Amino acid sequence: MGNRFQVKDRFADGAQYIGGRLRPGNSGESHTVVDPATGDEVLTYELASTADVDEAVAAAKAAFPAWSGATPGERSDALHRFAAVLAEQAEDFAYAESLQCGKPIKLSTEFDVPGTIDNTAFFAGAARHLQGQAAGEYSGDHTSYVRREAIGVIGSIAPWNYPLQMAAWKVLPAIAAGNTIVLKPAELTPLTSLMFAQAAQEAGIPDGVINIVTGAGRVAGEHLVGHPDVVMTSFTGSTAVGKRVAEIATATVKRLHLELGGKAPFLVFDDADLEAAAHGAVAASLINTGQDCTAATRAYVQRPVYEAFVARVAELMETVRLGDPFEPATDLGPLVSHAQRDRVAGFVERARGYATVVTGGEIPGGPLAGGAYYRPTLIVDAPQDSEVVQAEIFGPVLVVLPFDGDDEGLELANDTPYGLAASAWSRDVYRASRATREMKAGCVWVNDHIPIISEMPHGGYKASGFGKDMSAYSFEEYTQIKHVMYDNTAVAAKDWHRTIFGDR
Repeated sequence: MGNRFQVKDRFADGAQYIGGRLRPGNSGESHTVVDPATGDEVLTYELASTADVDEAVAAAKAAFPAWSGATPGERSDALHRFAAVLAEQAEDFAYAESLQCGKPIKLSTEFDVPGTIDNTAFFAGAARHLQGQAAGEYSGDHTSYVRREAIGVIGSIAPWNYPLQMAAWKVLPAIAAGNTIVLKPAELTPLTSLMFAQAAQEAGIPDGVINIVTGAGRVAGEHLVGHPDVVMTSFTGSTAVGKRVAEIATATVKRLHLELGGKAPFLVFDDADLEAAAHGAVAASLINTGQDCTAATRAYVQRPVYEAFVARVAELMETVRLGDPFEPATDLGPLVSHAQRDRVAGFVERARGYATVVTGGEIPGGPLAGGAYYRPTLIVDAPQDSEVVQAEIFGPVLVVLPFDGDDEGLELANDTPYGLAASAWSRDVYRASRATREMKAGCVWVNDHIPIISEMPHGGYKASGFGKDMSAYSFEEYTQIKHVMYDNTAVAAKDWHRTIFGDR
């Protein structure tokens, strides 16, 4: 993998992509992308300044009239070409994603990259389906219809855990609807966002439609959110930062889309297929080394099967292979950085004072000592109000708690501020159906946990934010609804005028 390009050569001109070209940032500060598996430098680049953000917004604003004025078919054709270019470059994208994030290459090649290509193909088709309500005579004297229009320049901020997919989730619905965009990726992981924008240019999407500014959140990010020419902000990240984004966005009355933190419950009833639930819990808690807002973090298991579930999950976790992300056999790579690894370790160490670590809870030594690795960790006996149950750890840590009746299980599952995702495990269709109704989350799986598809929406309840990524529902975020009304009577003095002046 990775023989087709070298990162430093690819980004020798800088890590800002504005108006169709790469160039350096002008903040006077640099940042280094680090391979979290080794601690080695991947790329050092100059961060974006507020002036760079202004230039990117100006490029997007200049591109908006032509791009929004293109027909849906023209935008659809461009996105189909975009999907084809991404497919041609799939190996490079997988290599870059694993290099900057530490993802196992099998995850990048089988999940991140094909998922992004599929998203692009989906929005290529969806671009032709931006209809409003059909025309009709709702008042009797008028014909009304609804237009769905692009709203302008979008300023989006994407996180470091899924840099390629999150770039796609921000960019694709926005441009399919006719908007232009300035995206700020995380400073830790800018490579695939920049490559995504370059691939769009190769596909014939006009310069300025997609712009990337790579800078610090408090400088480039806040300036982008508050920019007067940015009409909407879409942010994915922590709830704490989301609150700050909301403060800045609402000060300028921007449209706001927030996809924030999660603490997904994994609810196992006593009639569940225990082997399926145990396998599902390990996969869903460890995906992307647990750095996933929808990852299973809290397993609530009905008491008759609790001990068997804990034993089987511990057994399966101990088979998980940590190693070099570029080795095909590696199951679990490092966390995104040593700082994130140490943050996760801190949660586990504090939990030892009030809970039991069944397996894991260690930073491995030996050949992995230089990387940001942490062993898969299973915790039991934690109180419901404890930190590891309530807070987003964002690492390979699963907490398992027992419950008795169904009412208690559902109450515990809903007992956090978050509501992004959840799952219920049962062979009883009525039991499972009740769980899907009562679990307060934007996505509820039954007898599975994690799969997502382009055709269905992704977004949360409560402190997990609002609005949807993916699916045709995402167009609700990125289009303006306009009611158009025609008089059909050709009467000068209309009957309703008498309520203002004159007589009937």
